[in-house]
Amino acid sequence: MSTLFVTATGTEIGKTLVAAALCHELRAAGRPVRALKPVLSGYDPATLAVSDPGILLASLGEAVTEAAVAEITPWRFAAPLSPDMAAAREGRRLDLAEIVAYCRAVQGDPLLIEGIGGAMVPLNDEHTVLDWIAALGAPALVVAGSYLGTISHTLTTLAAIRGRGIEVAGLVISESPESPVPPAETAETIAKHAGPLPIAHVPRLSASPAPWREAPPLARALGLLEA
Repeated sequence: MSTLFVTATGTEIGKTLVAAALCHELRAAGRPVRALKPVLSGYDPATLAVSDPGILLASLGEAVTEAAVAEITPWRFAAPLSPDMAAAREGRRLDLAEIVAYCRAVQGDPLLIEGIGGAMVPLNDEHTVLDWIAALGAPALVVAGSYLGTISHTLTTLAAIRGRGIEVAGLVISESPESPVPPAETAETIAKHAGPLPIAHVPRLSASPAPWREAPPLARALGLLEA
């Protein structure tokens, strides 16, 4: 495992929780992991600690400061919208080549890159997060919920990613607030249609300041860390 891109079937699914849990687990195993959240919308400097980059920094054992957030999240927008819309609100435009160059310049083994929203979220008028993953050539870890409808959303996302020739490193089912069946049952059904794929799941965790500490050993479950 060198670089891994953490994406999802949609927004507010659990990407940051999963990425933070992986950072915590890899650090505990003595791996010098680094993490990036290059693009963020809905950014509020007053709530750094609970922002996505703030959570990632905490899981890495680093201080959550504005300077540290700026280092791992250089493209920050205030409006809680898709990145193309959020950037337009500020008279800005995201450039895919710049984002890819930034990611490639960061050294780390492993390096976790958390995307924004789902895999098909637009970055600008021409490119989506999927184009970003493809340009990097990194395998993708897909995070999905367990809500009603997630099976279709998950299989569609997997098909879109594989259709671009991108390796899928695994799937994590993050239990949704409203889940009609246990995540394990959702995982079983998806597995019947998704082909060979390591699948793990995360139950609903407590509302503690660092719930990622309570997550099961995802890296080992997904084969990203030797037992």
